[in-house]
Amino acid sequence: MTLCPTAAVEIYTSGALEAVNGTDVRLKCTFSSFAPVGDALTVTWNFRPRDGGHEQFVFYYHREPFRPMSGRFKDRVVWDGNPERYDVSIILWKLQFDDNGTYTCQVKNPPDVDGLVGSIRLSVVHTVPFSEIFFLAVAIGSACAVMIITVIAVVLFQHFRKKRWAKRAHDDEGIKSKEEEKLKQENKVSVYLEDAD
Repeated sequence: MTLCPTAAVEIYTSGALEAVNGTDVRLKCTFSSFAPVGDALTVTWNFRPRDGGHEQFVFYYHREPFRPMSGRFKDRVVWDGNPERYDVSIILWKLQFDDNGTYTCQVKNPPDVDGLVGSIRLSVVHTVPFSEIFFLAVAIGSACAVMIITVIAVVLFQHFRKKRWAKRAHDDEGIKSKEEEKLKQENKVSVYLEDAD
């Protein structure tokens, strides 16, 4: 995040941003001011193409959002800010390769009107390369998945082992009961034969 130091209004932007052609992108811009945010706040977004050319109007905010009525950004830019939270961001829809360039964000909060302009250098690309953060996220996710699978395997193993022990104990109990019943029958026969004698 870059900080544009000023005597008054300070602007904070991402500095550089990369996004895929055809997608939407949020151009984040926040600010700080010694004056409370009021109805006099104005925000101006402009664009300068990377290959040069004139600066073009992108967006304006004063009490309410004002989208461009013509030009390259007509029907492609929306307000996504919250002045009470010092956020004056916008969203650019359906990126095109000729959207490559520098977007500037200027905030005036009277009487605090001085300050440098915040800028974002946008690069529109075919695909976003995998970053180290992505690989780290995949590694952490994989490790978590392995741990979860291991825990489930251990729990299932213990469950089936207990079930097997219970079945074995039940079977042993059944065999013991049968043997006792057989012994009782033999005793009855033996007693009957003795009485018959």
